[in-house]
Amino acid sequence: MGYDAPMALALAGVRVWDGASDTLRPGRETLSVVGERLVAGPVDGERIELDGAVALPGLCDAHVHLSLDPARREVAQDASADGLDAMAARARQMVEAGITSARDLGGPEWRALELRDRIARGELAGPRLLCAGQPLTSPRGHCWYWGGEGQGADELRAVVRRQVEHGADCIKVMATGGVLTRGTSPAIPQFGQDELDAAVDEARRLGRHTAAHCHGTEGILRAARAGVRTIEHCSFAGEEGFGGALDLEVVGEIARAGAWVSPTVNTGFARFFAEDGTPGKFATRMGEVYTQLRRAGVPFVASTDSGIPNVAHHRLPEALALFARLAELRPVEALRAATSDAALALGLERTTGRIAPGLAADLLVVDGDPLEDLGALLRPVLVVARGRIAFRA
Repeated sequence: MGYDAPMALALAGVRVWDGASDTLRPGRETLSVVGERLVAGPVDGERIELDGAVALPGLCDAHVHLSLDPARREVAQDASADGLDAMAARARQMVEAGITSARDLGGPEWRALELRDRIARGELAGPRLLCAGQPLTSPRGHCWYWGGEGQGADELRAVVRRQVEHGADCIKVMATGGVLTRGTSPAIPQFGQDELDAAVDEARRLGRHTAAHCHGTEGILRAARAGVRTIEHCSFAGEEGFGGALDLEVVGEIARAGAWVSPTVNTGFARFFAEDGTPGKFATRMGEVYTQLRRAGVPFVASTDSGIPNVAHHRLPEALALFARLAELRPVEALRAATSDAALALGLERTTGRIAPGLAADLLVVDGDPLEDLGALLRPVLVVARGRIAFRA
């Protein structure tokens, strides 16, 4: 079930954060929506009185897996995954929580692409999706069961082409092993530099950006040198675990490459803090990783890796506060990572990520000021996605 067709809306009495500025715009105003777009000036349409609530751009989660059921204790090592009905239910939960854009970074059988297209046609409710299709991986490498195995430059170029032929918006490459695939190690690279270079070059030739799953330090370095757009996780994993092999020279390589880091901080990270908020060893190590990335000028994009065990798809609004705590971000910096910065990283800056005439009417209206307290994101009053009302309190 989708939502009603786009309409003319006048969202009256809102305080506005435009997605880029350090502060709210002064006073209260009326945001005008016609069809799927924000427009300047008054409109003759449904008027919704919002009485000082804060409007901000809809949020973007840059790393999700809609085909995965987070209630499962592990990812099955075969091609199985949930069908479209279950995926559609997750997509609806996401948009109702204020997540109006997302990047699906892998699953079997290109199911997420079908979901993407049905959402775009208004047949189903959900966020705007960018989809990677089958992630590129080494033989029996991380997530091999999704069908993206390849070895050598020529094979990897062919896997990239196959994703594009199926309509993929971007390319995902597993530069290291992963936690959830037996027989692989997060710390160990899966591809040589020439292989990663070939995959990224082929994606670029076909007009697609590349996201690289990277835990180990050497894999991070190779991905940065290959020119990937986003480095997922960026965990600097080594013998002492995640964050245990931080290398400032590699941090510098990331900065020089102009890559974005997508740290996949989700609500599960709460377990790395004591009840009094004191960070444990994992949180301390990863906090230092994020600190050094920030000092080097590496930009972040908000992400959760939702779909993996115990990481629900709709909880980015809650996870942003944890991300801000770990990375020592001001609320406005965390919000930019989920709005205007995310749009820029994903190539959507001319479509969404800010509140401005001509951009998509992707809006989250909340009770409270999220620039003062990110907890306001958990009090949605209204969600508009491409001009359609997705949630109303």
